[in-house]
Amino acid sequence: MDELLSQDEINALLTGDSLPDSEDLSMEDSQVLGEVAGIFSNAEGNVLGMLAGKDVSTRAVETGPLTQAEFKEKLSEVPFVFRAAFGGFNSVPMALVVDRRGAMTLADLMMGGEGKELPDEVSELYLNAAHEGLSQVVGSAFTNMTGLMGGKRLMPENAASVMEEEADWKPFASLEDESKVWVSATEVSIEGLDPFTVRTLIPFDSAKAIAAAIHAAMGNAAPKAAPAPAAPPPHGAPQAQAAPHGPAAGNNPPRGAQQPAPLVDVRPAEFTPLVSKGAHGAPSNIDLIADIPVRVTVELGKTRKNISDILGMSTGSIIELDKMAGEPVDVLVNGKLVARGEVVVIDENFGVRVTEVLNTASKAYSI
Repeated sequence: MDELLSQDEINALLTGDSLPDSEDLSMEDSQVLGEVAGIFSNAEGNVLGMLAGKDVSTRAVETGPLTQAEFKEKLSEVPFVFRAAFGGFNSVPMALVVDRRGAMTLADLMMGGEGKELPDEVSELYLNAAHEGLSQVVGSAFTNMTGLMGGKRLMPENAASVMEEEADWKPFASLEDESKVWVSATEVSIEGLDPFTVRTLIPFDSAKAIAAAIHAAMGNAAPKAAPAPAAPPPHGAPQAQAAPHGPAAGNNPPRGAQQPAPLVDVRPAEFTPLVSKGAHGAPSNIDLIADIPVRVTVELGKTRKNISDILGMSTGSIIELDKMAGEPVDVLVNGKLVARGEVVVIDENFGVRVTEVLNTASKAYSI
C-alpha cells in the first residue's frame, strides 16, 4: 500500500505540477534532466569503449536530488572525483565520481592493460590516466548537449581530479553537507570485467538552471508555418456560408432533414523528403570522437617464459620471439590489431611502413 500515490500526488500529476516531494523539480525539469543523464551515460559507454578497446554497455541506476551527506553514504569505496565547470554556461560546476576500483580499472585499460591485475598503490601515472579518460567523457557529453541548449558551445573548464582519501570530503566543497545536488548514476559494464558505477553530480540549483536554459532553447525553436488559407471560389460561383451555431428563428429544418456538412479545408499532405545525412557531409558518430587520442603500439613478437627463466636473465640474455626474421610486425590500436607492416629506420628513429590494413569493420571495432 505504501507504493500507492496520495491524492495530492495524483492532483499534481493531473495538473502538471511538481510532486510534493520533488524538491521544487517539476516533471518537465525531471524529463529534461533525464535527457542530460542519458547524454552522459551514452558518452561514458562510447568513450570508455573506445579507450578500452572492449565492448561497453551502460545502464542508468539512479537519477534525482540528494544531499551531499546522503550521497556520501551511498559510496562503499574511496572515490575518485573528477571536477570541472561548464565553460560557456556560467561556469556551472559538475563532478564525476567513480569508486577506486572503477577508476583504477579505467586507468589500467587506457595504459594497455586488461583491467584485471590492478596495483595495490595508486600511482600518479594511474591518476593521470583516469583523469584523462573522464575528461574525454565530459568533453563528449558537453558536445552532445550543444543541441539541447540551442547551439550554446560548451567545454570543460578548470578540470581537476583527486582520489578522496579524507573522511570529511564533499563533492562540492563550497556547499554544505545538507545542500542538495542532482545525481545521475550509471552502471558501466566492460567486457570481461566487473561493472562499476560512474555518478554525475551538479548542484541542485545549477541543474534547475540548466533545465530552464534547455526549456528556453526549445521554446525559441521556429514554430511550424500556419496552413495557407483556402483559395477563393471562381468568380460567379456561389460562396458557402458558415453554418450558424444555433437554429435561426423561423427557419428550423424539417425533422429528419440532413444538416449540411461543415466546410473542411482539405489539401495534400506535405512531407519533408528523407535524405541520407551522409550524402551531404553531415558529421557521423565517429566524427564526435575523431580528435580523441588513442594508443598505437607496434608488436615485434611475443613468447612465454617461466618465472625461473625470467629470474635467470642477465645482461646479454637473448629472448627468442615467435616470429621469423623478415615477417611483418603487428600494429595495434588500444590493444587491437588494425594493420601489419615492416620496420624501417627514419633518421635515427624506428618506424613502420604499413603493408597490410585490416578491413574497415575490423578497424571500427578496434577504435
